[in-house]
Amino acid sequence: MTYRILYCLCIVFFLLLSPLSAKTVVVTDFGVVGDGKTLNTEAFQRAVDACAESGGGQVIVPAGTYLTGTIWLRDNVDFHLEHNAVLLGSTNNPEDYEKTAILYIYQAENVSVSGGGTINGQGWHDNFNNRGREVKLPRPHQIFVEESRHVRITGIKLRDAATWVIRLKRSEWITIDNINLYSHANTNNDGIDIDASNVVITNSIIDCGDDAICFKSWNEGTIVENVTISNCRIASTCNFIKFGTWSAYGFRNITITNCVLTAPDKEHISRPWHTRMEGITEEPNGISGIALEVVDGGFMDQVVISNLTMTGVQTPIFIRLGDRNEAGLDQVGTLKNVIISNIVASDVSRITSSITGIPGHYVENVTIRDVIFNTKGTGTAEHADRVVPQNIDGYPENRMYGDSLPAHGFYVRHAKNIHFENMRLMLRNPDLRPAIVFDDVLDSTLQNIQADLPSDGRPPFRLINNRNVRFMDYHSIVDVDTLFSIEGDLTEKIVLRDNDFMSVNSPFAVSDGAMDSEVILFNNLQ
Repeated sequence: MTYRILYCLCIVFFLLLSPLSAKTVVVTDFGVVGDGKTLNTEAFQRAVDACAESGGGQVIVPAGTYLTGTIWLRDNVDFHLEHNAVLLGSTNNPEDYEKTAILYIYQAENVSVSGGGTINGQGWHDNFNNRGREVKLPRPHQIFVEESRHVRITGIKLRDAATWVIRLKRSEWITIDNINLYSHANTNNDGIDIDASNVVITNSIIDCGDDAICFKSWNEGTIVENVTISNCRIASTCNFIKFGTWSAYGFRNITITNCVLTAPDKEHISRPWHTRMEGITEEPNGISGIALEVVDGGFMDQVVISNLTMTGVQTPIFIRLGDRNEAGLDQVGTLKNVIISNIVASDVSRITSSITGIPGHYVENVTIRDVIFNTKGTGTAEHADRVVPQNIDGYPENRMYGDSLPAHGFYVRHAKNIHFENMRLMLRNPDLRPAIVFDDVLDSTLQNIQADLPSDGRPPFRLINNRNVRFMDYHSIVDVDTLFSIEGDLTEKIVLRDNDFMSVNSPFAVSDGAMDSEVILFNNLQ
């Protein structure tokens, strides 16, 4: 027993003398003044450096309002904002921002930002204003993590950034939990931008004017991978969850689940879409709920998204493989192995959910199942019959094809191994467009799809130059004249099997070179 006591005392003595023992630093002891007027950048830095040089610990910012420029956070430091502590980003001089961030974490490890306090970027200030005026100051992120490891951001509030709020670049092992982010003060107000790996984002509120959560891959040698996002409330007047536009290298092994997506409140209509786009009357709203984009030569592989609800969104799902070549890689990327499930969405535009590749380059292996879309409708015969441009090198956004697409539920082109299962496509208003259009789609399945019918009696499903497409487990409680329009001389092996056609007058009609012999009916109830 004596030896155990002696051993424990030695351990305690060692920890007390160790340079790694935790140290608590209060910033006001280093001359920081919480009057909202005194510029505290240098005093904050002295406090952080003293804590780091002693082996690390906690830097406490007590209640008060503190004006500051860039603060560099160091190894083993927890920068702790107590309740009613507010960091105000300086709006005075370019020199206030040594780096374009209020809190800058660079080549550091074991760093955290915690507490119940607030970082306010004052992004509305004229010196930051990017709405048609000259920007007089660099527009800083509120937190910028670059080339760092083991970083935690927890509990804090972030308000009114001058640009992207949180940026993660070439970093790994990042945790963001229980933050409250609200930023509509300027343009380019992305919420969290992720060009990093091994990232966890949970239990947070993210409400901003630009892309709310945005994955970017723009750094050679860095793959954006091993990321999970869950239990968040997300609002935006742009895209809610977006991969791209920067997509030069890769996205892999990413899950997003259990999130609520909604438009911001009406005080923040930074993008008045109803004045810019035909068919939108509701405001405010966001662009795409889920936007998966590879247009700069990179890849996307193994992405799973589930359990989302969406309101106030123009387009629930937008998946795009393109060839913008912005990175100069002179190659078309790949987009494959995606599962999206358990989605309930109400949209506000005629820009249908879509999956599109480009000629010769296909989106591959996408499963979308257990989905309910409550769509706006109001599509006309002109919308139904329009020819959709390829726009191969266009900027990837839902409106890249115009203000509408020729389906009220899903438009799919240049894709293979696409599987739709247990899908309900409902209309709030009459619409003359088919529910689903497949154009140059290979080796795919439509199973248990229930869709409201076009109001002029045209077929609800349109297949153009498809090969090896199977349609199964359909039934209708209303009479249907013709179920499928099958078109194009490249059509091969369209299989309609295990369906209830008792309310269907004619399962299909062929045109534009498609042949009856390529349509196989098997085990249907008629």
